[in-house]
Amino acid sequence: MSRYPDTPGHRSVKTSIAAAEALAPRLGRLQRMALAAYREVYPCGLTADELAHRLEMDRYSIQPRTSELRRKALIRDSGMRRPNATGKQAIVWVAVPITKGGER
Repeated sequence: MSRYPDTPGHRSVKTSIAAAEALAPRLGRLQRMALAAYREVYPCGLTADELAHRLEMDRYSIQPRTSELRRKALIRDSGMRRPNATGKQAIVWVAVPITKGGER
């Protein structure tokens, strides 16, 4: 059985479980879209808000993909911070470079 981050996470609440189940068929595509966006802007990176804007998606749909990609070690915290929509400082995530041998 697949587990997070390969399947959507939930909070063990009926509505959260239903949302995760509805998203599951699209998870791979959304992760690929997010990762492609991070790779396109490397090394500048993106906050979750910037990623949502770039992909023209709702932040609440795409931000969890950032958490999943981080757990898969495909993106990392750049150490930079930029203001998000609320004006608070947000992590700027960057793609983990792939070496010639295909390793991260």
